[in-house]
Amino acid sequence: MRRFKEVLIFVAGGAPQVISEAIFALSQKKPPVLADEIYVITTSLGRRIIQETLIKRNILGCLAKEYNLRPISLSEDNLIVPRDKQGREIEDIVSKEDNEIIGDLITSFIREKAKDEGTRLHCSLAGGRKTMSFYLGSALQLFGRPWDKLYHVLVTPEFEANPEFYYKPKKNKIIATRDRNGNIRHLNTRGAQIYLAELPFIRLGPKLRLQGENFRELVAEGQKEIDVASIQAELRVKLRERTLTIGDKAIYFQPMLLFVYLAFLNQKINSCSRPSRPYCYECRDCFVDLNTLFNLESLKNLIHYYEAIFGGMPLKGKEFLRKWEKYNGFPSEVVRQYLSKIKAILRRELIDGVLYPFYLVSPLKAWGASRYGLRLEKSKIFIE
Repeated sequence: MRRFKEVLIFVAGGAPQVISEAIFALSQKKPPVLADEIYVITTSLGRRIIQETLIKRNILGCLAKEYNLRPISLSEDNLIVPRDKQGREIEDIVSKEDNEIIGDLITSFIREKAKDEGTRLHCSLAGGRKTMSFYLGSALQLFGRPWDKLYHVLVTPEFEANPEFYYKPKKNKIIATRDRNGNIRHLNTRGAQIYLAELPFIRLGPKLRLQGENFRELVAEGQKEIDVASIQAELRVKLRERTLTIGDKAIYFQPMLLFVYLAFLNQKINSCSRPSRPYCYECRDCFVDLNTLFNLESLKNLIHYYEAIFGGMPLKGKEFLRKWEKYNGFPSEVVRQYLSKIKAILRRELIDGVLYPFYLVSPLKAWGASRYGLRLEKSKIFIE
């Protein structure tokens, strides 16, 4: 079984109990999750409270000793506090600017930690301002891997945020609390329960190639990628019927036009230089110049498509090759004429202007000779 470095990441404000409670709950899982690294994203106020409780009072050390766990280390270097544009630490999240700064910090932190394939991230939403929890969950959606985890910690209400309750002790203890009227009550920890809820989330990281720098840019970019993916309907070629079906729209092609288009489809699905990548995105590595794609040797490799268009007749293939042998394949000006006709057909048949560009053979300008190909995702192409 793969051994991950277990990295715990928290957002926290004025209630450091959510950190120790989550660490306790994870240690009680079967199998237990024991932290190799712990990080807390908080404010300068939150850091002071964590320092006074978890660190100076050695709460985590007591938890490890009581439950015979390996040492739990939370250093002050791992308490991460955002700074404003003037370089000052943020005391609390109270303004629009504060929210944007903390959002960008949380997102960039998760992005960086997710680059290490040897780590498994365990992220807790239980602490801090609600916007901090939102940003943490969203960042994990953008960059989380299949093995990363998202949690919410729930504690019996009487013990929630109680300054004397940090985890459920082995031996029952009596702790004091105040009710809503300010009256002191004494509670037995025997009645305390800590629940760790693992939350499902959509993992977009492996599906999107995001380049944005801040949270807003990443969300906008991610939405664009999703919109593009959702509007790319399947392209299905039925060779014997000489039809190209895009979504529920069937388009008839003359044999030569279909053959030329098939050459680009074949290039897209069979000449990928990055076969391990399930998505093409903006990759254009499979684009090729016309002389290479339609020289005589390439035509010989594609001739089975031409024969299939005519119902699997080898004589048609031989006749075809003899015709173009003297030219050593298709001259580029002939190919451009065919592409112009294909473009006219697609423009006429695909009324939706959003769909149209993905199915069009388009050029990629370059020094020397332009390269041509399809922007359509290779996973959307089927040839029958």
